[in-house]
Amino acid sequence: MFNPSRLKVARQRLAWTLTRLASESGVSLRSLTSYENGKTPSDEILFKLANTLAVPPEFFERESVEPVPVEAASFRKLSKTTSTRRDAVLASASLAVEFFSVIEQKFKLPESTVPSLDKFSPELAAEFVRRRWNLGDRPITNMVHLLESNGVRIAAIQHSFVDVDAFCFIRDSTPYVFLNTSKSAERQRFDLAHELAHLVLHSEQDMELSTSKERESEANRFAASFLMPRSAVLTQSMRSASMARILAARSYWKVSAMAMTHRLHELHLLSDWQYRNTCMALSDQGYRSSEPGGIIPETSQLLRKVMFGPTGKVSIRDAAAGLSLHQHDIRDFVRDLVPVAA
Repeated sequence: MFNPSRLKVARQRLAWTLTRLASESGVSLRSLTSYENGKTPSDEILFKLANTLAVPPEFFERESVEPVPVEAASFRKLSKTTSTRRDAVLASASLAVEFFSVIEQKFKLPESTVPSLDKFSPELAAEFVRRRWNLGDRPITNMVHLLESNGVRIAAIQHSFVDVDAFCFIRDSTPYVFLNTSKSAERQRFDLAHELAHLVLHSEQDMELSTSKERESEANRFAASFLMPRSAVLTQSMRSASMARILAARSYWKVSAMAMTHRLHELHLLSDWQYRNTCMALSDQGYRSSEPGGIIPETSQLLRKVMFGPTGKVSIRDAAAGLSLHQHDIRDFVRDLVPVAA
């Protein structure tokens, strides 16, 4: 049986409008509209659409995809992300949720221990989560491993969507974070802490555009406090820190030089004048757009175990067959999160 919701998600994940699909497939716009509204296409048309949209024909026969509502997902730059590109990453995310369902048919994955602390300030919430997860005030060794071990499912965003840093949502009590793995390792760590903040502070809220600035500010404060806890930073003699001292500290905390500088200013360890001068100096040396001498990007321990483990593994081929997708779609879900996706 043809499922019209499958045609829509296959189109949206490519960031195509119906007009674009009509142009690429040679099927009329009127016909495509009727198919997405429930009319069943002929076998010939169905194969043509499958070929154009790069999915196996049987993809259209699966159960309906549960879409990810826009108001349920945290987008860093919602006002600057076009609706077409936003719908594309959400469509891919809905398929990634199905990918994790395939994994859970063979493996028992960690349950979520992410608390809901919507009444807490960002700083207090960060301290609470650190205590709950027994992190003390030491640097976090690996953010990907930490979140996965506490029940967060992490998948990659297609690299073509460079304007989307990361986003998250909760589905059936399970938190999901989608990460842009084309960014620097330090940026990815901050993005993960930022999305954790949304899960902790804003899981009970609709992600409305009118309140996005306040939410993003709170998430940044949480992320800075979570990655660079106040109590520990204040013991490191960082007042009026030199550039060399800041670079050493950013390596210790595994954050970007800019994030470290901002945190020192936030804790009143750098004056306004020192902060501006340091930011300009860092920018001149390339630290605003990249992270010279940075750390190696983190990978997924969970995905490595389930996809490349010695027994009962879920291979790229198995997952693609189970979801009626091509193997390159599965590779997109895990891109750079596992060393080799064969």
